[in-house]
Amino acid sequence: MDILDQWLWRQEYWLPPGISWEDMRKMEKAHCPLPRDLFLSLPIAFTCIAIRFIFERYVAVPLSRYLGVRDRRRVPVVFSPKLEGFYIQHYPREPSQSEMNTLVKHSGLARRQVEVWFRHRRNLDRPSNTTKFCEACWRFVFYMMSFSFGVLSLIDKPWFWDQRECWKGYPQQPVDQLHFWYYLIELGFYWSLLLCVSVDVKRKDFKEQVVHHIATIFLLSFSYCSNYIRVGTLVMLVHDSSDFLLESAKMFNYAGWKTTCDSLFVIFAVVFLVTRLVVFPSKIIHTTLFLSMEVFQPFMGYYFFNALLLILQALHIFWAWLILRMVYKFLFLGKLEKDERSDDESLEDEEDCEEEQPSWKQREVVLNCKLASLTSSCVLNNLTPQRSNLSSRLPKSR
Repeated sequence: MDILDQWLWRQEYWLPPGISWEDMRKMEKAHCPLPRDLFLSLPIAFTCIAIRFIFERYVAVPLSRYLGVRDRRRVPVVFSPKLEGFYIQHYPREPSQSEMNTLVKHSGLARRQVEVWFRHRRNLDRPSNTTKFCEACWRFVFYMMSFSFGVLSLIDKPWFWDQRECWKGYPQQPVDQLHFWYYLIELGFYWSLLLCVSVDVKRKDFKEQVVHHIATIFLLSFSYCSNYIRVGTLVMLVHDSSDFLLESAKMFNYAGWKTTCDSLFVIFAVVFLVTRLVVFPSKIIHTTLFLSMEVFQPFMGYYFFNALLLILQALHIFWAWLILRMVYKFLFLGKLEKDERSDDESLEDEEDCEEEQPSWKQREVVLNCKLASLTSSCVLNNLTPQRSNLSSRLPKSR
């Protein structure tokens, strides 16, 4: 274990050439970033989870009712051991044609009944609109508070306006208490997101979200140990600047406020594209790749840190593509049909909406069809005797 510890914390991995851990400990006037400080992020993560549970229950749920969030009606299913066993074993995959024939044979139900059973069973496991609203509301509150705190703590710092100041005196740069807690709270929050990823709403970019959380945790942890804190605060500020807008748009989308949701989404799209595709690569990645070379020679931490930033930039491009698809639908179709990052079962939602229409509407459609067929048959029946009478009268008239 000691050998692993010595190998992991070798100064060549974390610090530029010519700087040792002893040099970092000799820093005065302010806190020196040390790797052991990162252990504080774990209790912060569990605290975030506890606060989230209380917030969603006593704040987000009443707010959802006030804004008019409505959950779709869930149709209970009749318990079938064969169907339930297959569903639990193969979820979320749908049964194939051969498996469907086998299930029909063993369950004693018709094929249509089995298909409806699986659709209703999946609906029972899908999160409700209230659950989605509560999750978005919690993230909105945190991102909004984090972004506000970041702006207030960085607005008077020289590296906020001139990124060359990020490397002045590096790596022996003292850390302010505000930035110390800004870093650890943000790190603890992403730990809480990663711990709750299995119970949160699963979307199309589920794998990308997991990669994003892991890359962010590695990025924050490594940048703290290597004292990349000045650049790290800028990275967090850029990300939080658009995240709270997205979560607010989701909240109003679940509440059914389509006009407000569309307006917020357009604002979010503009902020996201500017900050993630323009500011992030031109200001932050540029200063870490090129401007830092003016102060120190490249070391292993330099390559690792920039590799994580490039991974984040690749995810930004992926999400920008999804956002542009939604913007295209909004501009040319006139509305936002759905969130491109919504859960995979969105198509089934549409089917459920069709099935959940009031029964009187269905009966009205059937009745109209029958009336139309009856009317056409009556018209044909009336025309037939008229034609026969006309043909019978023709010889007499001749």
